[in-house]
Amino acid sequence: MIVGRQYWIIIWYAILALGLLGLWAGVFWGRRTAWENLDEVLRAGGTIAVSVGMLLLLQDRGGWFGEALLVTSLLCFLLALIYGRRQARRRPPRPRTDTEDER
Repeated sequence: MIVGRQYWIIIWYAILALGLLGLWAGVFWGRRTAWENLDEVLRAGGTIAVSVGMLLLLQDRGGWFGEALLVTSLLCFLLALIYGRRQARRRPPRPRTDTEDER
């Protein structure tokens, strides 16, 4: 028995909505930037996978599929971390301007 199960379900639905919004924004922006933001798309996919997996487990419907979604989300987050760090190394440093020195 999970204390406050209905509240947790509402919270995970809200996280799912944020993941869908992040995926929409990531795909929208990725099409404009030649998919340089693949780490953001992977993070959104991981957020969607973890929220659907938790919703399935909380409602006692998922079984092994809910657990597989949690593992998939972990892989998405790790790939996003690896890809994001590689992209950060490839970008040249941004030139500093005089206005930044005054701050």
